[in-house]
Amino acid sequence: MSEAASPAASGPDPARGPRAGYLDHARVGPLSRPAAAALAATAALAARLDPADLDRLFALSDASRTAAARLLDARPHEIALAPSTSNGLFTVAAALHGPGTILVPRGEFPANLYPWLRFADRGGPAVRLVDPAGQRHITPDLLRRHLTPDVTALTVSAVDSLTGHLAPLAALKEILGPDRLLIVDAIQGLGAVALEADAADILVSGGQKWLRAGWGAALLLIRDRCADRLAPGLGGWAGVAEPFASRHPAPPLPGAAAHLATNPDFPATAAIGAAIDDLFDQGGPAAVGARIRANLADLLDRARRAGADILLDGLGPHERAGIGTFRLPGHDPATVHHTLETAGLITTRRDEWIRLSPHASTPGAAADLLAEALHTLTHRTTHYPQEPTCPIN
Repeated sequence: MSEAASPAASGPDPARGPRAGYLDHARVGPLSRPAAAALAATAALAARLDPADLDRLFALSDASRTAAARLLDARPHEIALAPSTSNGLFTVAAALHGPGTILVPRGEFPANLYPWLRFADRGGPAVRLVDPAGQRHITPDLLRRHLTPDVTALTVSAVDSLTGHLAPLAALKEILGPDRLLIVDAIQGLGAVALEADAADILVSGGQKWLRAGWGAALLLIRDRCADRLAPGLGGWAGVAEPFASRHPAPPLPGAAAHLATNPDFPATAAIGAAIDDLFDQGGPAAVGARIRANLADLLDRARRAGADILLDGLGPHERAGIGTFRLPGHDPATVHHTLETAGLITTRRDEWIRLSPHASTPGAAADLLAEALHTLTHRTTHYPQEPTCPIN
């Protein structure tokens, strides 16, 4: 291994970004420079708080909602800034009252399952798990077969967190029709691929993965076309028009803001707004997504040449987002994962599978590191039994 490609030489440098072998954006994306700068600037305002500084913080939050509206083809009032993806999903689950059933694919990440389970006995819709018949994702044909009269909504991940499969949101919404809701957990897609976001009636996404905005803020989209079907279940004083009125409850604010429990984390909202602006500065979701896919394709090709099995290897170029997963037959997955880490490659292990999730800025050296590490493994003679591990989104 050359000095330039060694783990030490490619280690993290706060001034230059993540190491060359960082392939774990599906778990957490290191802060981008614009997001880090926005965090620092708003922290400085919060430390000083001259009379006009609080107004500046609110203005930055409004600017972030405007940026999010551009990204999601929405109106600014259809966007609220929640603390996290999970919080946003729980907010929606608390808002959906009345009879009905929500469909949840059995392979969904638990963050998009538990909100519906928790509120099913608290006035929310009943939960019906849909088994994708050996697949991890729901297809339009499978959805059509499960559309009984009691179904009022489908919740789905825009991108599967293990396979990288990109959900056909427009096709799913077409089958659901205007009277059933399409609810989307978009955290594994937003910033990594151009999404069919206009198909989503409700969409939630944090900024700590592909947007590289850090924790503390998530986009909560509730389109006007379905707003009257949601009661402000978690809406607090920040979600009403007259919080200091003498009579309560006060009227809810128009749009998604009606579901806010309190004011947002201002530094975090400034960071997610800066990250969205940076996404457009780099050419927008389609251009950035194309670079991510090209980097991922190179990595998967190196793994394939080393004898690896690729999960859902038959996905077409527009069916996979920024995630690819492989296993090395006959080799202990824990050893594979450790060998990659020793070589300077940061990945996630899920049971026997190794997940790769590069970004647009991932250099070609990462594919060279992967090929060299897998070559080292395949030329060893000692194999080990496989060990399970817990899932990590």
